Amino acid sequence: MWIKKELGYLKDSLPEIVKGFIIFMFTISGLGIAILLRYLGYNGNIIVVFGILIESLSIVSCFFIFKKNLIQSNEPNPSELKRKKIK
Repeated sequence: MWIKKELGYLKDSLPEIVKGFIIFMFTISGLGIAILLRYLGYNGNIIVVFGILIESLSIVSCFFIFKKNLIQSNEPNPSELKRKKIK
């Protein structure tokens, strides 16, 4: 039965896993575009400009996607409510 419990934990943390994957993709996007442009034969100045531009857009996108996580709320988490009820 421990497998069922672990799968429940995995299901509950699925939104955090997706958010982590999005952050990872935004993190490597600048490197990916730099490697692609280098492979296509562009010079270093163009690679730098596009790399910085893509990373800047990624940072701004991360901020707007995860803005609600950055704002602190005074409401207790559901897990904290369960702990209070148990005690």
